[in-house]
Amino acid sequence: MRKKVKTSIALDPDMITWIDSQIKTKRFANRSHAIEYALQKLKES
Repeated sequence: MRKKVKTSIALDPDMITWIDSQIKTKRFANRSHAIEYALQKLKES
């Protein structure tokens, strides 16, 4: 597995709230996982 590169982004507070709710339901492990998942899906489309 490749080493990950740390970065920072700014998101709308509503998006953070939604991501955090998905983490609580165990859909994503953490915020990075949620964003990486979304970007991978966008890359595949």
